[in-house]
Amino acid sequence: MASAVVPGPIPRGKKILVFGATGVIGKYITGALVNAKSNFDRVGIFTSRNTVVTKAHFIETLKKNGVEVIVGDINDDAQILKAYAGYDTVVSAVGRNAIDKQVDLIRLAESSSTITRFIPSEYGTDIEYNASSATEKPHQKKLQVRAYIKSSISRLRYTYLVTGPFADLYVGRTRHESQAGTFDVVSMKATLLGDGDGKISLTTMADVGRLLVAVLLNPEASDNRALKVNSYTTTPHEILAEFERQMESKWEVSYTPLDELKEHEQRAWKEGKPTATLYTLRRIWTEGSTLYDQTDNAALGKNKMDTVEMSVQHEITSWANAIHATKP
Repeated sequence: MASAVVPGPIPRGKKILVFGATGVIGKYITGALVNAKSNFDRVGIFTSRNTVVTKAHFIETLKKNGVEVIVGDINDDAQILKAYAGYDTVVSAVGRNAIDKQVDLIRLAESSSTITRFIPSEYGTDIEYNASSATEKPHQKKLQVRAYIKSSISRLRYTYLVTGPFADLYVGRTRHESQAGTFDVVSMKATLLGDGDGKISLTTMADVGRLLVAVLLNPEASDNRALKVNSYTTTPHEILAEFERQMESKWEVSYTPLDELKEHEQRAWKEGKPTATLYTLRRIWTEGSTLYDQTDNAALGKNKMDTVEMSVQHEITSWANAIHATKP
């Protein structure tokens, strides 16, 4: 069964159900939905009992902001279908370890009597940037999800929101693998990837949330397609210069050339290290596979985005607050 465009007007989702709402990017997506809740009739999340316990404060904050919290087992089809009732749009923000679980969520959404649109967890690196993308190990689960949508969905509408790397993570400290690139505010040391002049497009997590809301509010611009968006395009040298400007200090700088980055990547996969994915993604970014001649920001009405200055300021402030919190 091939994916097909459903005739007639494209409905705007009014009742939004989020999976992965308390995760790294899910928190920003859910926060953006809360901020834009006047545009929706209903916003809910599906989460586990363990999450309700371990992230109680965040869950209670969501409830106070009018978010419905549905507690259940993501592996239980009956519970998923029950949760779908009363919603028309599913937004997935599940993490990398649960990406392939989306196939079941999409299958159930296709059979649901209420869900008309599914937005998979695509935020991040473009998994179909070029011919070599199909062989990249970190892309395989997301590629499986796209293949399932293409072959098995005829009624559901979908959008792939491709944001590229998260600026909050790139413009920050890499704790245990500094050779994979790092900006360490505390020690004022940076390891730049490539020669430091290669361009990279980044999206802040806050902008990811705002862009997701824009997708929901602009179905005509985002129906059954991949959208390529970002906050800004910069270089490692430009990021470093912004840190030095804002902190009024000179940093110690080293480099990981692309060939050396590839060696770290190959060794990490061979040794089965969990950091292997990190090296592959950063190699992909350093090769320039986050760059586009044109983005879809304007189609979503999002011309004003966060800047590199804002990302650097956020990183500096975060570390200042963390250090202050540890002082007696």
